[in-house]
Amino acid sequence: MNVVSNLVYLLAVLGVGFGARRVGVLNDARANYLTQFAFYVALPALVFGSTSTQSLEEVLEPRLVVGFWVVLLVVAALGWAVHRNESSPAVRSVAVVQSYHCNLGFLGLPITAAVFGGVVTAKASLVLGVGALTQIPLTVGILALVNDADADLRRELRGFLTNPVMAALVLGFCVSALGLTVPASVSAGLDAVAQLALPVALLAVGASLSFGGPSVDVSTVGSVVVLKMLVMPAVALVTFSALSADLSTTRAGVLMLAMPTAVSTFIYATELGGDGNLASVNVFATTAASVGTILVVLQFVG
Repeated sequence: MNVVSNLVYLLAVLGVGFGARRVGVLNDARANYLTQFAFYVALPALVFGSTSTQSLEEVLEPRLVVGFWVVLLVVAALGWAVHRNESSPAVRSVAVVQSYHCNLGFLGLPITAAVFGGVVTAKASLVLGVGALTQIPLTVGILALVNDADADLRRELRGFLTNPVMAALVLGFCVSALGLTVPASVSAGLDAVAQLALPVALLAVGASLSFGGPSVDVSTVGSVVVLKMLVMPAVALVTFSALSADLSTTRAGVLMLAMPTAVSTFIYATELGGDGNLASVNVFATTAASVGTILVVLQFVG
């Protein structure tokens, strides 16, 4: 599929997931099954398949990691500056973290694989791993600090260490480094499962979206959408250009950082004293906006 077809497909499957949840076809249990399949099966298959078949020297690009960190910290600082005067800590903390926290796994990696494939997907898998190491601690730390909440860091560490996507990333890199060849039958099976990553993840994300209540400040939501969906990709493009990154690195870095706010931020917000209603609306708004903004981003890196 070309770029426009991919984005139409993205919108359509998100809409199916959203509509199926509204009419009760995707209830909590079924939506949870989709999420678990994407997280424990399809995404690990995609990560392993993309990294095990690529040259490790080409994938492990320092400029990709440095660029990701620079963009993340710059936009987090901008988010803090823009939202520092929000009415309450619960609103301020959510607005800040959702201005930078990207949906790297359920949207970023599958979309990158569908649009570019090859080494770009392998580098996007590296971004996913670096993002798990960076985004989650930063988000948990900001929410806990601003809301004066107790964060269970040991639980977050256990979740990271048992993350199947991270395990697949490490295994894929090991296979590549050792020059091993995955049997054709196994590779074909993994490819078939990996092909399900995007539609299943889109259905799961669509089912998780909600509009929230009428009490949400429209200006706050708007500023989050602008920072996350316009400013962050622009900062990413400038950063990777300044680092003289090659085309595959720029594509992986910019497209992954152009993803909407992660659904997981809603969970972190509700657990750590943030405004859950605002978090839900921001996820919906940035995801809806991403259909157009990703098309714009791909005009620069595609």
